[in-house]
Amino acid sequence: MSMLKPTVAAVALTLGLATGAIAEDLAHVQQLLSTKKCSGCDLTSAGLVLARLPGADLSNANLAGANLSQANLVGANLAGANLVGVSLVGANLAGANLVGANLVGVDLRNTYLAGADLTDAKLTNANIQDAVGLSKDVGTADEFYQWAMAAGKEKRYELSLQYFNKALVRNPDLAAAFLGRGMSKIQLGDEKGALEDLDGAAILFEKQGKLTDAETTKKVAAELRKPPKKRGGGGFGQALVGLAGTFLQLFLGF
Repeated sequence: MSMLKPTVAAVALTLGLATGAIAEDLAHVQQLLSTKKCSGCDLTSAGLVLARLPGADLSNANLAGANLSQANLVGANLAGANLVGVSLVGANLAGANLVGANLVGVDLRNTYLAGADLTDAKLTNANIQDAVGLSKDVGTADEFYQWAMAAGKEKRYELSLQYFNKALVRNPDLAAAFLGRGMSKIQLGDEKGALEDLDGAAILFEKQGKLTDAETTKKVAAELRKPPKKRGGGGFGQALVGLAGTFLQLFLGF
């Protein structure tokens, strides 16, 4: 019995190319893997996990639903490409051209994006958690704030601190992020830094008319200013409990 040699197209199928794809799709996959030049190609739902495509030309290609997890796309040209719902988990996109790309719903967790050009790219509902090298224009303050809260709940205070920092870069008036960053710093032993953030949060709360939050934040800061031995009687904890309904209880277990 003769042995059939696997073709590039067959390999592409085993990597997850959608069932029922037309022949032209397979030809485009073969073209991409062979030449790294596939401008305007139809690569919908293509399975390209671990693909080595540095410098590839994928401008205006349709990659909707494709799996490019851990792919090497260093310096690749993805300008104008359709990347809706694509998985780029752990991919290397350093220096890639993503100008005008459609990245709606894309999964960019742990993706390396240093130097990538995302000008005019659409990132609605993109998951950029733990992405490395993002410019300050990528991601919203609310997204990073929510991730910071989630990290705090898991007691990953270094990570929560990083996310609060990114939230504040995007929105310096987000009082709750100053408050959260202060609580993260308490857990990391940086009480001086925590007090600076708590004071800043209180000022912003006042300016924004959130007087109850401002007063409670001041109470937390006042309690923190006391020597550790004089923080007894549940004062510090009671001040936190006064912020019922906020994420502070997640950070300190109240």
